[in-house]
Amino acid sequence: MSQRFTSGRVPASGMRELFATEHRWSQWLRVEAALAQAQAEQGMIPAEAAEAITAACRPEALDLEEVRRERDRTSHPLMPLIVELSRAVGEPHGGWVHWGATTQNITQTGDVLVLREAHHTILTQLARLLDALAALAEQGADMVMAGRTHGQHAVPVTFGFKVAAWIDELDRHVTRLRQLEPRLCQAIVGGAAGTFAALGDEPERLQEEISRRLGLLPMAVPSRATADHFAEFVCALGLLAGTGGKIAREVYTLMKTEYQEAEEPVPAGTIGSSTMPQKRNPQLCQDVLGLTAEIRSLVPLALEHLHNEHEADHAPSDLFAAQERACVLTGDTLERLIVILSGLRVDPERMRANLALSGGMISAEAIMLRLGTSIGRQHAHDVVYEASQRAATGGGSFPELLAADPRVTAHLTEDDIATLLDPATHTGRSASLAHAASRRAVASAADLREHLTP
Repeated sequence: MSQRFTSGRVPASGMRELFATEHRWSQWLRVEAALAQAQAEQGMIPAEAAEAITAACRPEALDLEEVRRERDRTSHPLMPLIVELSRAVGEPHGGWVHWGATTQNITQTGDVLVLREAHHTILTQLARLLDALAALAEQGADMVMAGRTHGQHAVPVTFGFKVAAWIDELDRHVTRLRQLEPRLCQAIVGGAAGTFAALGDEPERLQEEISRRLGLLPMAVPSRATADHFAEFVCALGLLAGTGGKIAREVYTLMKTEYQEAEEPVPAGTIGSSTMPQKRNPQLCQDVLGLTAEIRSLVPLALEHLHNEHEADHAPSDLFAAQERACVLTGDTLERLIVILSGLRVDPERMRANLALSGGMISAEAIMLRLGTSIGRQHAHDVVYEASQRAATGGGSFPELLAADPRVTAHLTEDDIATLLDPATHTGRSASLAHAASRRAVASAADLREHLTP
């Protein structure tokens, strides 16, 4: 996967290293060691063989270049590693390597160990992101800005309220990711077709013991055709990408010259254009938009891989490629969002200036509701609608039209109208929702860190 030109200013997530071939092999070797240990415990193989196999299940004990050459020659993902492991174990114990197991038992279970590390990394990043958003929600809790629906001024909100909505979504993604963890982190040790036929007299107990040694759960039915838990993980990352992309799109929009209400960090020396020196481009937001679009595109691919044929086919191994891609892209996305949101510059003065662009009409609801207490909501709607539409089409200013309408002045004083036209008087619970969301984000981040601590 190619690096983006912004990578020099964004910390690496560490995700690529988790999916590197040698790291995957090291996890496959962990499974081979756990298999041998559990089998020795049940008397399936000699205890001395298990000790020798365990001692050899280290990448540095093997000729990995030979494994690569043989993988290319044989076109098999695991057999060259097994042959090299058997050679490293030597006689008389090398013949007990990989006893009764099939390739997918080792590769899938080892890859689950990689996915668990990736899952841990993502949750760690989310804790950092929630901390950044908590601070941003507090900062913007009382920062009045235009609330926009369908791209138009609607009613006033605060910037903190906007951030509170982001926190709310991200917190649900955290819940989803934590709930799927026990379903994702399962070992599959059922043999050639998942029936335990070659795994001794107590195969269920064998799988449980292997799982315990690896810190995983055993599959209830170790069918090699089962992949819904992997597809679920990709779907959850797709949902997370939906929120991440939405946040980036919002910052991208607020950063436009016509808005200038917020700006992602633009370090000194950052160049936006080779020909337009003034450009301060939303580079990281654009990165996130591209990254998250690709993550979401992997969801239908993951769902397609649920269609396995009979007891096994290529689907689970192909699905791992989609999971790898989704995890790496998610890691890059979250690091960029952390940089954007922890260093976001917000401009309350520009927000105030933009509030005034509609000439007071952003307060139309407040005036309608206050007037409605005297003449009824629908009648008040008609009165305020008439004034706002005339103002929108050049028939005068909204405040002046209200002040000249006896249907309004009969019930509202000049001071009443002036107060109601102040956007800060009609932000509802924006501030309290922002403060509450900030507290939840801090608590959720702390809970995540406790959960992730060994």
